[in-house]
Amino acid sequence: MRIRIVLWDLGRVLIDWEPERAYMDAIPDPRERRHFLDNICTMAWHGRHDAGVSFSDNADVLIAKHPDHEALIQRWGTHWFDMFNGYIDGTPALFERLAETGIAQYALSNMPADDWPEMKRRFPLLARFRDAIISGEEKVIKPNPEIYEIALSRMGNPSPEDVFFIDDSPANIAAADKLGFQTHLMKDASGLETALMHSKLL
Repeated sequence: MRIRIVLWDLGRVLIDWEPERAYMDAIPDPRERRHFLDNICTMAWHGRHDAGVSFSDNADVLIAKHPDHEALIQRWGTHWFDMFNGYIDGTPALFERLAETGIAQYALSNMPADDWPEMKRRFPLLARFRDAIISGEEKVIKPNPEIYEIALSRMGNPSPEDVFFIDDSPANIAAADKLGFQTHLMKDASGLETALMHSKLL
């Protein structure tokens, strides 16, 4: 079995993304900040943005439910790039080593469509993928099997077992496993390097 493609998730795999960073100043108390993110600007709410709903429309729905938190909800959009802290330590080097081998590298990310062009400007590595399947553009998110089928189509319809998929979400990895992808659950660059070497990709 020969892996021909490496398929990367982005947030918390290649790019260091943590929403809490955007609220450190606005909600100084860690418990209050965590409560806000766990109960108002939740990952489930953000998932609608990843699925193609504009930030404006997504925010309006939430503000209608929590009008007293309007400024903090809007902050998710206005301070989006404050959530990032460069690349994950060690992963750009792995990307470069894979690039030297000539293996095809693609991205598959749950990400809002309206942020993607600026993401590529701020993180030049993202523009070097052969293609990037962005959930907000496709209007479907992982772990829905449909987005994996879209990715396979965009990669030239390889057999899933020829694709090495890297993601930090157990649910996303489970969905890819079910479809026959070879997978790695990202925890850190050292573990990823070991998995790439085990798969004879490095």
